[in-house]
Amino acid sequence: MALAFGAYSAFAISDAFSKLLDGSLDPFEVAFFGGVFGFLILPFIRKPTESYLDIVRPKLRGMWLLRAVCVFVATAASVKAFMLLSMPEALSIIFLMPLFVTILSVVLLKEKVTFWAWLAVALGFAGVLIVLRPGVRPLNLGHLCALMAACANAGSVIAYRIASKETVRLSLFGSSLMGALVGNGLLMIAHATWPSSTKIWFYLFGYGFLAALGQLCMMLATARAPANRVALPQYSQMAWGVALSYFLFKQPLDGWTFVGIAVLTASGMLNWIRQRIRYEKMAMKERLERLKARKIAKGNHKAAKKTPLSAQ
Repeated sequence: MALAFGAYSAFAISDAFSKLLDGSLDPFEVAFFGGVFGFLILPFIRKPTESYLDIVRPKLRGMWLLRAVCVFVATAASVKAFMLLSMPEALSIIFLMPLFVTILSVVLLKEKVTFWAWLAVALGFAGVLIVLRPGVRPLNLGHLCALMAACANAGSVIAYRIASKETVRLSLFGSSLMGALVGNGLLMIAHATWPSSTKIWFYLFGYGFLAALGQLCMMLATARAPANRVALPQYSQMAWGVALSYFLFKQPLDGWTFVGIAVLTASGMLNWIRQRIRYEKMAMKERLERLKARKIAKGNHKAAKKTPLSAQ
């Protein structure tokens, strides 16, 4: 849980660094340098038996390429969204990712989704509508970019599920770096300018390194705790967004925005409670099966002891 909280904190502060670069560099260039500084995390991910070439030689090339494209779209779109919108507003749209993951998992993976899962997703969507209030407030390019980031992140999650047999961590992580580097590198060529100050370099480093550090913390967290527990602290990222928006960027939030954020948080809590109950039922079933197996084994053992006596 501590690693998960650290991951979401790193993501939020990384997003703040990208917002600080508004007006200094092209969004594609920011996302490109983010991928460059993300390479600093690789020594902490690489196992002794892995080669750095595994970054570009995965076992499942199709899923590697799909993840790379999704991460490229997500990084470029999210950087632009945070430049144009307040952090809570951008995050509220990006938090629509579970809705798209649920839809794609039904359509592509043929997974069964319960009523409670759909209810949590619908509640989250309602929270986003409260924050945005379409028709009352004008929507702009930033909202479209945040929506694209949510869709791309959902595609990345589905690709990761399909490629679950990929065992080389460098391949899994490498697709995220290469997608950001190649895609954003090509699109930034027409408008690229060399960062002109130490402050800009510091912001770029903060954006790229913290985003990669967050990914590393998430990998470590999911190896130590169930997925439903690791997902719960995600909404702390919204708290970071509210705090940074108010104190760093001097962007006060209205009452409706806080109501929408509360509804979003409630949807996350509902999803977490649902998964927790599910896992507890599964654990209880496993314990009962083990007890039943022990009783059967004990009965067989007693019967085996009686058999020689009766034979005498």
